[in-house]
Formats: sequence, C-alpha cells, structure tokens
Amino acid sequence: MESIAYLGMGTMGSGMAANLVRAGYPVTVWNRTPEKCEPLVEMGAEQAETPQEAVEDVNVIMYCLSNDDAVKSLLTGDEGLLAGAHSNQIAVDMSTVHPVTSRWEAEAYGQRGVEFLDAPVFGSKGEAEAGGLWILVGGNEGVFEHVRPILEPLSASVHYMGGTGKGTSMKLVGNLIVAAQMEAVGEALVLAKKSGLDLHDVMDVLDVVDFRSPLISGVGRSVIERDFSVSFALKHMLKDANLIAYLAEQLRSPVPGAATVREVLKAAVNQGWGEENASAVVKALEVQAGVEAEA
Repeated sequence: MESIAYLGMGTMGSGMAANLVRAGYPVTVWNRTPEKCEPLVEMGAEQAETPQEAVEDVNVIMYCLSNDDAVKSLLTGDEGLLAGAHSNQIAVDMSTVHPVTSRWEAEAYGQRGVEFLDAPVFGSKGEAEAGGLWILVGGNEGVFEHVRPILEPLSASVHYMGGTGKGTSMKLVGNLIVAAQMEAVGEALVLAKKSGLDLHDVMDVLDVVDFRSPLISGVGRSVIERDFSVSFALKHMLKDANLIAYLAEQLRSPVPGAATVREVLKAAVNQGWGEENASAVVKALEVQAGVEAEA
C-alpha cells in the first residue's frame, strides 16, 4: 500500500487526511501549527516536524492549502517540499489555485523527477469529513489512474479533466457558479424581506421549484437562521473570485456577472465579515437595503 504525506490540516485537509488513515494508508502529517496534527496522530498517523521530513520517505505527497502564495511557500521555503521530494514520487495539490500555479508546480517537481497532479475539490467541511468530495484532476492520465485508488476514500466522484492545470481550471469554472448562486440567494432573500414575505415560506418554495439546488436550500436556510458558522470562509470565496477574474482576463473571456459578484464579495470582506461563512456575502446587501434577511 502506498505511503502518503498529507500537509495542511485546515478545514479541508484534516478531513481528507483522516479518511486516508481510516482507509488503512500509512500517513505522515504536517501543519504549520503542529497542534492541529494531534487528532490525526491519535488516529495512528505519524507527525513530521518539517515539510521536507514529511515527504522524504513516502510514495505520494498530498496537500490542501488556502492560496497560491501558501502553496509556493510550502514548496520553496526552508525545509520545504522540494528539498525532500525525489524521483518516483507523485505530488497531488488539492488546493484551489490558478492554473498558472499548477503549471509552475509541475515544472518544479519535474526537475526532481516527481510526477504532479492538480486535484482541487468541490465540497466543504462536511464533505471532506464524510469522504464525499468531488475531485477534479489535471495532469498525466496514467499517473491519475495510479493515484485514483487513493482519491476514492475522499470522494463521491473523481473526474479526470485533461493535462496540467485542467483540474484547477474546472474548479474556477465551478466556483464562478457557486459564487453567483450564493450572491443571488442573498439578493433574493433581501428582496423577499423588503416585500414583506415570510422567509420560511420563501424557502419552502425554493426547495421544490424547478430551479431548486442544494446550495440554494442550504445557504438560504442558514442565512434566514443567521448561522454563518464556517464551512467555506467568505475571504476564500473572494480569493477564488479574484482567480476567476485573472483567468478570464488572460483568456479574454467575458464574465460580467462574475465581476459584479466579486464587487459584492469585496464589500462584504471590507466590512469585516471575511472570517465568516461565504453566505455572509448577504450582509453587504442587507446594509444597502436597510433590512436583515432574518426569518
């Protein structure tokens, strides 16, 4: 059985690493804040003191980090991944980053004989803990098939999208839709509130109509109950919106709706709600409307 190093014990990484341990893989974990590794160690994982140490004696390197800068720092910092990586290994980045970053990673690993896959995920904390993520993979297809059994305990489904950067491209395409839906739910609930509608009745309708979706239902009910506990932070949604804007600009692809959503996300973060769940984007709309979308 392949030995694995998993680095980054944040909201997503901790759940994925735990599922790998439960699946019987030998797992070495590392996190910048070492205490976050303790639950994994209690489950049977080994803990490394540095990224370099974590990857030196494993077959597969996996990590999920918050942004492009964090990924580059992990690879190139003192005692970073590249210092310990060597030929016959496979590295799998499950972070949401720009495809340019994925291609940079592939080149950096390639100089050391390491194969690379970009494999970001759809889903948040609950899906990560339950092994119900949807994984999008870019890179060499043969390498993907080799790694597929490792991805299965983490996922509801796994999708091979093409060469390097295609996984991260698909993630940004999907997150454009996520951000647009989330902001649209906020607009709709604020308008409903100002119209004098009962928001429980509104959600009962949105749960059954032909344009229903799990996101609309989940986000809508959490908003009217004023539950903004974090499964995916608003600041990370803004980060992804910035990546989408950058990718679209590079490709000269029009994203006027996404540009508007990005401005609302920016306003919500600037008003101090970045550490709350992404559904807190509604608060920026509520300020403008002078109402609160509470049931």
